[in-house]
This record gives sequence, structure tokens and C-alpha cells, in this order.
Amino acid sequence: MRIKQSACYPIFKPSGMTHDELFGLCREIGFAAVEMWARGPDFEEVVAAAKKHKLVVASMIGHNSLPDGLNKRSNHDRIEAELRESIDLAAKHGVPGVICFSGNRQPFQSDLEAIEACADGLKRVAPYAEKKGVNMNMELLNSKVDHPGYQCDHTAWGVAVCEKVNSPRVKLLFDIYHMQIMEGDLIRTIRDNLKWIGHFHTAGNPGRNDMDDTQELNYAGICRAIAATGYDLYVGHEFKPKGDLIEALRAVFALCNQG
Repeated sequence: MRIKQSACYPIFKPSGMTHDELFGLCREIGFAAVEMWARGPDFEEVVAAAKKHKLVVASMIGHNSLPDGLNKRSNHDRIEAELRESIDLAAKHGVPGVICFSGNRQPFQSDLEAIEACADGLKRVAPYAEKKGVNMNMELLNSKVDHPGYQCDHTAWGVAVCEKVNSPRVKLLFDIYHMQIMEGDLIRTIRDNLKWIGHFHTAGNPGRNDMDDTQELNYAGICRAIAATGYDLYVGHEFKPKGDLIEALRAVFALCNQG
């Protein structure tokens, strides 16, 4: 099957263009979905505009604070409440996944202790996510360039958390850009760990810009490999275009329209 592509719409919305106009263009290009990070005051407007154009809202933030996350047990009460609220909204509007964060490494906490803390935090919400049919996707981010200190910075670490929770609704957001920086060997890693992947993000490396011939990743090959696995969720584009925003959307859709 062809991969289902999504656009992180705040990046691609030209000044003066409405959500309705942007999402109409996304649908015309061929996108299956749009997505957001934070739930802003325009959340309901965004959802309504997406639905009007038969686009899924593929992903949104599940809890606040990227650096202050699930690896701190003192955060679990707060994060549980935030995740339950986000899961309710996601279930109401057909959003398949909400994003979670490990947080930054803590002094005097081993990797194993942090894995156990993250797993225990997610276990508190996993039955609710299962009931509502919403994935909690813990994001893999690089700690080398963009997020110094972030703990869930390698696939194996994130998979260890998922295995400890052992819920069909606890997965990873596999950010291809971030994992190229940290570990490479992307296609093999994706194939080997697909059961734990609930969403993908893309961007060119280095620079986090367009997936053109100035960067090192073969996105046509990567997306073809993802399609060949039978993965049926979304690949979301999260790069910063160097030129015209809509032309960047057209170009990336054509490049990644693999299957």
C-alpha cells in the first residue's frame, strides 16, 4: 500500500492563508492527514477544517513539557491527568495518536531506572488509551544537536520502555531526522521494530530542511521500505522549507508517495 502522508500544518501555513485554504490544498496535493503540536485556542477550528476536507488529524501533543517528562516519577500525576484529557479529545475527533516525552536525563538515575519510571508512568494510562483506541507515542529525539540531555534518544531505549508496558497502545514516534543523527541504519531499524512504531516524522539532515539533494537521507527509499512493511498509520512531514511553503509540500509529497 502507499504510505499515508501528513503535514505538520503550523510549519506550512503561509501568512494570511486560512486553515480551510491550506487544508484544501493539502487534500488536492494528496495528503491524507494534517497534524499539530500544542492544542491552541484554534484547535476546534483546525479539526473542523480538516474534517471538511476529509483529512485526519494524525497526531497532537499528549502532555506538556518535553524536558520535564515521564522519567521523573514526581511528574506522573500531572502527566496522567494531561494524557487522559488529550486521549479524550483524540478519541472524540479521530486522532490516532498523542505524543509523549521521556524528559531529560536526571542526575543519579540510571538508564534502567529511567526506563522503569517511564514505563510505570505509561502503565497508569495504558488501559484508558486501550479503551479509547488512541496510541501514546513516545517521541525519539536527538540529544546531539536539537535536544541536549533528552533521554529517549535511541530506538533500543524507547523499545525497552514499550516492552515493559506491553500495551498495543504504547508505541514510539520514530523521527527519521533525529534517529539519523543518533544512530543511522534507519531502514533495518524500522523493519526490526515496526510493531512499536505508531507514527513517523521526517526532515532533511543536516539542517532539518527540505528532503532535497543537499541532504544525506534517501527518503524515496526509506518511504518505499516503510510502505513494504504494511505500516498503515501516518508519516508526518516536520521540516522547515527553505523556499515557498506550498511548493515544498508538493515536492515532498511527490518524493514520498511510495508504495
